[in-house]
Amino acid sequence: MKRIPSNSSRGAGFTLVEVLVSMSVLTILLVLIMQLFSATTTVINLGNKHMDTDAAARALLDRMSMDIGAMVKRSDVDYYLKGRPASNDQKNSDDQLAFYSEVSGYYPSNGSPSPVSLVAYRKNTTSFRLERLGKGLVWNGVSATDTPVVFLPIPLAAPLPIPSPAPSPVAAVYAPAWPQAANMTDDPQGDYEQIGPQVFRFEYYYVLKGQGANASILSDTPWDTRASHTSINGLQDVAAIGVAIAVIDPKSRVLVTDTQLKTLADQMNDFSTTLKPGELEAQWQAAVNASAIPRVAASAIRVYGRTFYLNSPTSAHP
Repeated sequence: MKRIPSNSSRGAGFTLVEVLVSMSVLTILLVLIMQLFSATTTVINLGNKHMDTDAAARALLDRMSMDIGAMVKRSDVDYYLKGRPASNDQKNSDDQLAFYSEVSGYYPSNGSPSPVSLVAYRKNTTSFRLERLGKGLVWNGVSATDTPVVFLPIPLAAPLPIPSPAPSPVAAVYAPAWPQAANMTDDPQGDYEQIGPQVFRFEYYYVLKGQGANASILSDTPWDTRASHTSINGLQDVAAIGVAIAVIDPKSRVLVTDTQLKTLADQMNDFSTTLKPGELEAQWQAAVNASAIPRVAASAIRVYGRTFYLNSPTSAHP
């Protein structure tokens, strides 16, 4: 019987067309994988930036919650409070806040520390960073040189309306008994510390008591004009303080110049009584989205808002 030769050894290799098709498919797969890795890296980097800003904002807002929650609310103490800018070049400016609070502060080396501190928040206009003052006070009469725990007047921020009837003398209301609380940049005594190194915009407003059906409960004055009130009176009309901040992460900050950051901060509106809760933060986010800041940096800028409820009025003298 004659054996038929096998053809299995013939044509064992790939043709040129098959090789080209295989290489094309492999190239497409490699491109898709590289794009997938690139997109994943971008998402991870953005997520890390957001976590950095979240951590910075959380630490700041938690500290504010402690300070404001322990605020001394009495009719015989003063507060440094915000006012509306009087000229166009002052619009969209950062707020300042100073008050007495029953929290620990930095005390002098001698004297008997009291449970009360002068607390203040400001955005340094030179460094674009939020700073906090925690000046611990000593008991009155213990030291002849250190500032006692007497509630010295904190200057009210003009141009808040002067209470009616006006105090006598009116000038005393604005006298800076605590110059540290009124200053935006200088700190000769080293009383301020950075608490929000990534915060470049700071604004707050008041949530009044007695919500009305057709009247906003948000106000830029710490008293209820609906009740014909014209004085602070221990913040009797204020139920809470709402705070809005804008934060940029350190990596993105390197890509943004001081001029660009200041321009963006100026484009973020001040609080207006026509706004509802959350609308100020939405306006700020819209300003970020429309800014000329590089997209890789703008995408990492975050806007936060939180409401801090005040404690009951303090009746006991420290």
